[in-house]
Amino acid sequence: MSIRSYRDFTPRSQTLEAARAAKPGYCMTTKPEKKLTGGISRSTGRNNRGIITSGQRGGGHKQKYRFLDFRRGTGKSFNMPAIVQTIEYDPNRNARIALICYENGEKTYILHPVGLTIGSRILASEQAPSTVGNALPLKNLPLGVEIHNIELHPGKGGQVARAAGAVAQIIAKEGNFVSIRLPSGEIRFVSNKCWAVVGQVGNIETGNRTIGKAGRNRWLGKRPHVRGAAKNPVDHPHGGGEGRVGIGHPYPMTPWGKCALGKKTRKKKKYSDTLILRSKQ
Repeated sequence: MSIRSYRDFTPRSQTLEAARAAKPGYCMTTKPEKKLTGGISRSTGRNNRGIITSGQRGGGHKQKYRFLDFRRGTGKSFNMPAIVQTIEYDPNRNARIALICYENGEKTYILHPVGLTIGSRILASEQAPSTVGNALPLKNLPLGVEIHNIELHPGKGGQVARAAGAVAQIIAKEGNFVSIRLPSGEIRFVSNKCWAVVGQVGNIETGNRTIGKAGRNRWLGKRPHVRGAAKNPVDHPHGGGEGRVGIGHPYPMTPWGKCALGKKTRKKKKYSDTLILRSKQ
């Protein structure tokens, strides 16, 4: 049966949201853990002089930033079991987060992987089993296992595969490096001393959501976008002309006259080029 999507402001969608919240192992709290939250400052697309350099940003609902533990392989709670207490919404990312409590009473937020429920026990250790939610070095993980929150430099913290539904896979081991297939399709070498978390990031259905109305995008801090063809020639290379006419250029352009589609933006001589076995598709 195909997936049905409903507009978010209908009573039916509210019933669906209530049903999702009532799933076993799922808990929505009204307030986050106070000690793990803080303020967040936004540039709203402006540089140090207050000039807009990235448009269509600004406004949005008031938010508190949740401090997540992306460095499970270090710290006081290393090699100490923890229990999942709640699974919560995070306004700063499209994935859900889980509040975990260690045996010493310390609490942290982590990304919520698929299959991790309230009451589950997880562990960050070199000897931990490769089960969902556990963090291990890449050298101790078996081939073919699905992972997320992957470090690129040992001890720096997870940087790759952190969005909702993101998952990477270990496909080979060679010397001091591990070959990983990233969510983009890129295959690259990563040091086997780097850490990763077993499983796939939760909230996989986030791509099926329907915004429903313009106001909901304004809550998210997104302002209206105006097509370049609807502007004047002084404001955009696509602007001007009588009625609906072509852009008048061999390829689409940005407001600053640069190529807008298809141009490679990666540096030609980047340090990590030697680590990439196959570029992203």
